[in-house]
Amino acid sequence: MLFQFKQFTVDQSNCAMKINTDGVLLGAFVEKEQPESMLDIGTGTGVIALMLAQKFAEAQIDAVELDEAAARTAGRNFEDSPFKSKPQVYSGSFQQYFDEYPEKKYDLIVSNPPFYINSLGASTKQVNLAKHADQTFFNDLISYVARHLNPEGECWLILPLVTAGLVLELANQNGLHLQKTIGIHSFADSEPHRQIIILSPSQTKKADEQFVIYEDIKVYSQEYRERLRGFFTIF
Repeated sequence: MLFQFKQFTVDQSNCAMKINTDGVLLGAFVEKEQPESMLDIGTGTGVIALMLAQKFAEAQIDAVELDEAAARTAGRNFEDSPFKSKPQVYSGSFQQYFDEYPEKKYDLIVSNPPFYINSLGASTKQVNLAKHADQTFFNDLISYVARHLNPEGECWLILPLVTAGLVLELANQNGLHLQKTIGIHSFADSEPHRQIIILSPSQTKKADEQFVIYEDIKVYSQEYRERLRGFFTIF
């Protein structure tokens, strides 16, 4: 099951979390001036890490994936990519990764984490793993992120609004500051269903944004087309 981007191909075999709008929007939005080190937590197919590799040619990109089969697939996708600095995958939890490499610090940490909290019900264990988490997961995520960001580093997350509220509370408890939010709307007249939040040890505040995916049913907005033009072959 291959997904062809303009500069790379993603094999989705053995990955519970297939390529989706949340992931590609996060990858397309992430920006940072000359970052040298990046980490993608819960890389899945590796699509976000590959989008970052396309955007930031000189950066070293690490990726962590808990599901062993998905980690193998991501590793193959990284190896097959055309980029000079190929992402490197670690098979295991982000807790294990940081405990194994306690000295690691990053300019950018990104994640499209599991989005259901304490609500299991997916069809397979692998899908449950990819889509569901409990509050302990987010407690650990924000705690480890706070310890492994450089002083001017940023953490970019895409989350449902309810989860974003919890994460912002945890960020405040761990010395991270909200720099910016990007509200993701399906249509111009609809409420946001996702939010990209940018956290940092730095207290720099940037202007919040709103982003609309569709201008009509099955018709992408101009801003969506522009944002994904560098990646999607249909644009």
